[in-house]
Amino acid sequence: MAWNTAETKRRLKESATAEFAAHGLGGTTMERIARRAGINKERLYTYFGDKSKLFAAVLADELNKVAAAVPVEHLDGPEAVGAYAGAVFDYHAAHPELTRLLLWEGLLDLPQVPEEPARGETYRRKVEAFDRAQRAKLISDDIPAADLAFLVLALAGWWYAVPQMARMMHPGEPSTPASSRTALTRAATKLATPFTG
Repeated sequence: MAWNTAETKRRLKESATAEFAAHGLGGTTMERIARRAGINKERLYTYFGDKSKLFAAVLADELNKVAAAVPVEHLDGPEAVGAYAGAVFDYHAAHPELTRLLLWEGLLDLPQVPEEPARGETYRRKVEAFDRAQRAKLISDDIPAADLAFLVLALAGWWYAVPQMARMMHPGEPSTPASSRTALTRAATKLATPFTG
């Protein structure tokens, strides 16, 4: 029987995503990834090289998925910025491993992350969408486009990065995903609304 390389790689990456999200680069072992996938450890090394390369490949895949699932190309007003923030929030809710992988990567404090130029290009396109909307006077230009795009992404992801903080800030009446999403979309919409006073 022929070995299904694509399926094997998929299973290994799926296993690696779960392990890296739970334990970070330092706390994950190649042996545990292979065992979780039910595949020989040597095959893992053959396909992906060392653990750092595997972590980079896993994170690149996850970032490509979110970029494809939640594109931002045309922002025709503040409500579109709020809707974009809500879509990012929804993606993080459905894929909490992305937030954890990014946090683990940030803790590595690398001078440059793997594939930084390509990843930077993805973020540059997001900033350009905000910049186009600002130049067209469709959204506020009070905050530079790069900062506004970053703030929207940060607001959308922070709920899942520090859920304990959200819980402590709502001691008597815990927030729900729906109430958090509403607060987020309102805040993002307000950030993008031109000041008229």
